[in-house]
Amino acid sequence: MSRFISTAICALFVCTICTSVASAAGNAVTGKAVYDANCTTCHTAGIGGTPKLGDKAAWAPRIKQGEAVLTTHAIKGFKTPGSTGMAMMPKAGKPALSDQAIGDAVAYMVKSSK
Repeated sequence: MSRFISTAICALFVCTICTSVASAAGNAVTGKAVYDANCTTCHTAGIGGTPKLGDKAAWAPRIKQGEAVLTTHAIKGFKTPGSTGMAMMPKAGKPALSDQAIGDAVAYMVKSSK
């Protein structure tokens, strides 16, 4: 009986690890898809001073703030100090996007810009 329990616990552990890895990979795929569908207009051309994807110098000070701050800015919107308009529209101007989708896109942009 103890061999059966040990095997069951081991199998459960392996399944948990596999699920976590698959989830992380899914978030990366989702992040790129959300970016491609919603973020490229501004983050490819640098519209309104947005950092271009892959521009390490432009992203470095933002990345130092932490992903949580960047995700909050992307969800709630962000006004650059001293400017008259929004630099980052809330949820890229797409209110139907979930907070998780926005977070995945931010993670993708950060990873692509380190």
